[in-house]
Amino acid sequence: MKLVLAPMEGLTDPLMRDLLSATGAFDWCVTEFIRITDSVLPKNTFYLACPELENGGKTAAGTPVHVQLLGNNPDMLAANAARAVELGAPAIDMNFGCPAKTVNRHRGGSVLLDEPETIYELVKAVREAVPAAVPVSAKMRLGYMDRNFTLENAHAIEDAGAAWLTVHARTKAEGYKPPAFWDQVRPIREALKINVIANGEIWNNADAKQCQAESACEDLMIGRGAVTTPDITHCIRQDSDNALFSWLDLLQMQLRFLDGRTLLYGPHTTESRLLGRYKQWLAMMSTHYPEAKALWQQIKVIRILGDARALLLEEVTKASSLQMDRADATKLN
Repeated sequence: MKLVLAPMEGLTDPLMRDLLSATGAFDWCVTEFIRITDSVLPKNTFYLACPELENGGKTAAGTPVHVQLLGNNPDMLAANAARAVELGAPAIDMNFGCPAKTVNRHRGGSVLLDEPETIYELVKAVREAVPAAVPVSAKMRLGYMDRNFTLENAHAIEDAGAAWLTVHARTKAEGYKPPAFWDQVRPIREALKINVIANGEIWNNADAKQCQAESACEDLMIGRGAVTTPDITHCIRQDSDNALFSWLDLLQMQLRFLDGRTLLYGPHTTESRLLGRYKQWLAMMSTHYPEAKALWQQIKVIRILGDARALLLEEVTKASSLQMDRADATKLN
């Protein structure tokens, strides 16, 4: 079973990839998309989106990071894919799933799912532009406004030479609103010879098992579920429905987040921007962890990064003491 960290704009950025891959349970990560228009992008653009390129295409923990491209110009996608590989990308992924209106308005992302022939041309151009040893994959939704071309798009991606396909189990029109239609991935899995990875609405181990059963896919891509519950991959691998990370573990991850400023948006990242991203993450975790909900009430009014860090250190001290008391009580019993 392969578990992959999904690319999500403004969420699974380099800092979050660093944190989640450090848990050791992801097989690879995929970058947020790099938009390609009418030029070959400079090295700095690739390094900003994927600083892991300067570490052999891997996170600090050694997890491979695949570079995702988005666009509609086959020549420019091919040239930029070649540039990414030259810079150290271990694989290239192509985005046919982004539902953002601005992206779709410029013929990028999921809007291309109404054009199977175009998808074939784009994947083929990239496949031919990079060395055979470098995998090229694609991610798609079930369709744009409907599912009229679901299988045509999947076959186009396979026929163009993709090594595997990831399917987000909703159309663009369905956005991120539950449910994800995992059963609609099964016909794709059964029709293709290449591997198919299922994605969408996987929030816990039970969801993962149900998704595998309905989609017939062994491998899963997880996005918001991994950010909200950082131990989800461990739970899936150990078939556990119980939390495997302690609150102390999560606090230490949060401290690492606040210390990872340059990984977020480069060396010019402001403290306020880093604090804003941390608040976004903590708010997501507060829907799952009672301790995170209580901490969120204090953090949300803080405006200075140092104050947030000081509060976290206090919480670490409390959690460490509580964990030691529990361990002592267990020994006595």
